[in-house]
Amino acid sequence: MCLAVPCRIVRLEAPDLAVVDVGGVRKPVSLALVDGVGPGDYVIVHVGYALARLDPEAAAATLQAMADAGIDPAAALAGAAA
Repeated sequence: MCLAVPCRIVRLEAPDLAVVDVGGVRKPVSLALVDGVGPGDYVIVHVGYALARLDPEAAAATLQAMADAGIDPAAALAGAAA
């Protein structure tokens, strides 16, 4: 199963590289597909790439829906290739 996980950007490492966090798991991800994001912003991450910016309310709702479905977003991110 493939999942895209809402993650908060913790810091920028380079113009197209950020470290994101979800549930205490931090991973580097590419920002090559999104523009104008920075620390504190939420992005949808799939296989090491941020795909889109997400507002905080939508991120919280998606993370809650994942938890309600028994999906651990942190585990999904930890298992993703970066």
